[in-house]
Amino acid sequence: MPPRWPRQPDRNDPAYRRLDDRMNFAMHVAIFGATNSGLWFFHTLNPERLMNVSIVTGVWLVGVVAHATYIFAIAQYSDPGAKS
Repeated sequence: MPPRWPRQPDRNDPAYRRLDDRMNFAMHVAIFGATNSGLWFFHTLNPERLMNVSIVTGVWLVGVVAHATYIFAIAQYSDPGAKS
């Protein structure tokens, strides 16, 4: 069951942006896992044909870690129009 949003979705809403960024990150991790497990499976069957699987996995893993760092540590989800 997909998550439900209680009001009209708006990218300017900080809570919606946070949820959207986290769902995008979850999709990134899922695609990373599915693609790399397939690459390593075929690499196991024929290692001479796919020699650079570790490089692809390493570079993509760095991208996933950078994405996670941004989402969970750097991103600010405060309301840009709010006065402090």
